Amino acid sequence: MTDIRRVVTSFLRYNGKILVFQRSSKVGTYQGHWAGCSGYIEGNEDPYNRAIIEIQEETKLPPEKVKLVRKGSPVEVKDDEEGITWIIYPFLFDIETDQIQLDWEHINYKWITPDEIKYLKTVPKLKEVFDQVKDR
Repeated sequence: MTDIRRVVTSFLRYNGKILVFQRSSKVGTYQGHWAGCSGYIEGNEDPYNRAIIEIQEETKLPPEKVKLVRKGSPVEVKDDEEGITWIIYPFLFDIETDQIQLDWEHINYKWITPDEIKYLKTVPKLKEVFDQVKDR
């Protein structure tokens, strides 16, 4: 039986580059992989509200320092190995600074061009999730 989990993934953009995070050994899945700013949607919670909460928790950026650029369509990702189907709600935000503070969920971060996602060991389908919110 597959477990269905709903999550948000936010991409933070500054001067044309996006922020990716390397997941720590303390998180439940995909340790060491690169990801956007992500978190579980709880109950009937609005995905946008969860995205803002996760950005604040994972970067210490207050809500007034982030501006929504685009909300993408949810992406379904089946991970048969983990027995999980992820429903990922993507967001793109512009931020006013490249200075952030990591929390326990990540061990590293870096600013990359969107094209560089394909060279990283990422959580499943990160590029496809980003494609939902990238500039057209």
